[in-house]
Amino acid sequence: MKIYTKTGDKGQTSLIGGKKVSKAHLKIESYGTVDELNSFIGLVRSRFIDDEKESERLVRVQNILFNIGAMLATEEGKENSYVPKLDETDIVFLENGIDRMDAILEPLQNFILPAGSDLIAYCHVCRTICRRAERLVVALGETESLDIYIQKYLNRLSDYFFVLARYCASKQGIADVIWQK
Repeated sequence: MKIYTKTGDKGQTSLIGGKKVSKAHLKIESYGTVDELNSFIGLVRSRFIDDEKESERLVRVQNILFNIGAMLATEEGKENSYVPKLDETDIVFLENGIDRMDAILEPLQNFILPAGSDLIAYCHVCRTICRRAERLVVALGETESLDIYIQKYLNRLSDYFFVLARYCASKQGIADVIWQK
């Protein structure tokens, strides 16, 4: 099987279900941003995380993001029975990770900058890409029906990456970089 099909050379692509849309369509932008986030998570996980629990959590996050991408790539009104649905347990999984890390952190007293080390900055890159994906999904949800857990998951995931950045800073012995007004 060839990787290139040449079918997208004129700026069109097919959704799961067969409908052709512009590569600039909000659905494509949404799942493309989720894919971008997933790639950055791979970078964080493979090069920087030495915490086995969080590394395993990130693998699960990557799989869920792949599922979200497939859900977003599916034509509205078509069922994609191959892709598992999200549910409340996926949200709780993130919340448990946030709570586990937050329990060892000093309470946040100030706004902080996304800085301190490569790892901390990459976690913040994941956070900001996740927020962009969330904004795109919100916009997409204004024009078509989406699984209610997609937006909720992305919202919680960006919180997770904020705490992960602080957790990594703590493990590295790096103080939060405080925003100077």
